[in-house]
Amino acid sequence: MTSLLQRLSAERNRKFVGRGRELELFLDAIASRELPFHILHVFGPGGVGKTTLMHQFLRFSEQHQIPCLYVEARNVEAVPESFLNTLRSLMGLNESDSPMHVLAQRLERNVILIDTYEAITQLDEWLREVFLPHLSVDTLIVIAGRNPPSSSWCSDPGWQALMHTLPLRNLSPEESQTYLITRDIPTSQHQAILDFTHGHPLALSLVAEVFAQTKEISFQAESAPNVVKILLERFVKEVPTPSQRMALEACAVVRLTTEAALNQILAVPENTLVDEVHSLGEILDIHDLFEWLRGLSFMESGQLGLFPHDLAREVLIADLRWRNGEFYNKLHHQARQYYTKRLGQTQGQEKHRVLLDYIFLHRDNPAIRPSFTWGEHSNLVTDSLRETDKTAILGMVAEYEGEESVKIAAHWLQRQPQNVIVFRDSHAEPGGFAMMVALHAATPEDLSADPGALASWEYLQTNAPLRRPSEGATIFRFWMARDTYQAVSPTQSLIFINFVQYFQKTSGLAYTFLPCAQADNWAAMLNYFDLTRLPEADFTVGGRHYGVYGHDWRIVSPDAWKEILARKEVGTVGESVDNAPVSEPLLVLSQPEFVEAVQNVLRNFNRPDALENNPLVRSRSVQEVLSRSVVEQIVRKANISESPKDMLRNGCCGQSQRVNTLQNLVKQAVESLQSSPRDEKLYRAIYRTYLNPASTQEQAAELLNLPFSTYRRHLKVGMTRVADILWQREIH
Repeated sequence: MTSLLQRLSAERNRKFVGRGRELELFLDAIASRELPFHILHVFGPGGVGKTTLMHQFLRFSEQHQIPCLYVEARNVEAVPESFLNTLRSLMGLNESDSPMHVLAQRLERNVILIDTYEAITQLDEWLREVFLPHLSVDTLIVIAGRNPPSSSWCSDPGWQALMHTLPLRNLSPEESQTYLITRDIPTSQHQAILDFTHGHPLALSLVAEVFAQTKEISFQAESAPNVVKILLERFVKEVPTPSQRMALEACAVVRLTTEAALNQILAVPENTLVDEVHSLGEILDIHDLFEWLRGLSFMESGQLGLFPHDLAREVLIADLRWRNGEFYNKLHHQARQYYTKRLGQTQGQEKHRVLLDYIFLHRDNPAIRPSFTWGEHSNLVTDSLRETDKTAILGMVAEYEGEESVKIAAHWLQRQPQNVIVFRDSHAEPGGFAMMVALHAATPEDLSADPGALASWEYLQTNAPLRRPSEGATIFRFWMARDTYQAVSPTQSLIFINFVQYFQKTSGLAYTFLPCAQADNWAAMLNYFDLTRLPEADFTVGGRHYGVYGHDWRIVSPDAWKEILARKEVGTVGESVDNAPVSEPLLVLSQPEFVEAVQNVLRNFNRPDALENNPLVRSRSVQEVLSRSVVEQIVRKANISESPKDMLRNGCCGQSQRVNTLQNLVKQAVESLQSSPRDEKLYRAIYRTYLNPASTQEQAAELLNLPFSTYRRHLKVGMTRVADILWQREIH
């Protein structure tokens, strides 16, 4: 009897198209007597089909009876212990067994698939230097993520020889058409859809989902520039009920959607959102709404809840903020109330997840997005200091800040042990810690023992003295993760959340100081949280410099600060204000489409109007040049009031500027041919044909003193070389 799992797998395989080259590469590798490479690094933008391809690799491994481990990095905390625990669970090992030892002893061919690698970039060095070299020679590791291998991989002669990189691009037109046929899309609509999507797998999936709702939609390429946005808008417009629209938008706002969360955000009695639905004569059934969300093609299921595909989330949020900012604000308000309540009800690992959910509400701000981890899994528990922790804590300080700092940390451990928070791993060992020093309780002898505390105290005395007996000041003197120091990590994220809790619960708090080893790296995020850079409070210990940020809670109280952040959360304060639609997304073309677009630029090089619709004006290369231009303008003119995003959207980076940038990039690629004596003849052919063209190609051949057939050969080869130069720039 066929199981539901078998039926599900068969249906997924039926809808899988393309990727023949990638599958052949994998199959040849696992079937070879000796692996041609040990690392296969697949990379590409969100929605391009990396996870789907990894599932095919898993299926083929199972068909060939090759042991295969599938690691979804989204569910792994970015520390070695969590990664090893995940492997231990997948391999069915006992807690005392070492996954590295078992894998190293394997004599047969085996495969390890690591998906969503960008979620554990903090583990990159450990994997490269510690874990992977200990695997057996018969192990093939496939890594899939959004980014190409880091420079550390590429610069290592050993890994260069053992690694194969595989950029994953859009489906070709033929593959896209095959997919549309498998999804029963009318053939009369194929060309319009291909023109819209350029073969982006997620966009194709969304088109198919729209057609599943109604067969009457006609796609016109000129109807709007943003294909995914238009597809989602049309899909939402065709949602059967207003409550389903609300559920979809709520799912986009929060990090993970569970039935309980959806119930609280949409259906609590005091929620005005419910009134809007009831006014339409509709009764909310949260279970049915959750099941409906679960069945959408662009929704993914994790261990802890549902979440939309990254690209779908971005477009849903952009559309909601532009179309109904008030409802966007309401969703944020309800989610914030729900998570605030949950924070008071949870402990340990669950509390950490809720804290991440709370922070996620600020994710739309570019200062916050890269400053926290958004993974689903963490085993950290917040605890007070134990006497047995001191050795581990001082060991961390010694490793990252040196022996002089160890003496200072030991001093404060003795003087203010009650102000130390420890973050414990699954073995109850310190995975990180934070040490808050109460400056107002320190003696002159204490301050003289610590240049950092002394610098903050002197800043207070000069600039913001404590004027009342009840006032206090704190420096977050030491804060670090055991494995990642002060880099972005689950521990760092939890440390910052505990700082926020400290602000809220500490009575009489007048001033806080936060020293950072890499102060500039945290500027955007800390400024967002209204912490001011205080160079006068900087200090040096053991040859290491620390930059300090601070906040005067007498000027902006914790309650006022919380309200400011709440308004920033929904984009109504300062630079976070942005209720306009997002600018056009990047286009990710397959290589044949890219080459065709380059040829089109050359043929129309001196006709800017003809280049406005060329897909390369929305390429990564063009966008990067424009972004650098905006930054340079901001640096040159400090009084510019527009945000970089606004400048990109407005005249400084309009369509004419995009066309001009594209022309310059192509011209640079053509001119680079002059650097090689062998290619200089190719440059001359292109120059006389497109950049500074003769009236006819025959005249161009005559000016170059070439037979027409030779000229044509040079031109063809030259165009291919230029396309290849630009292609390499685009993908790398």
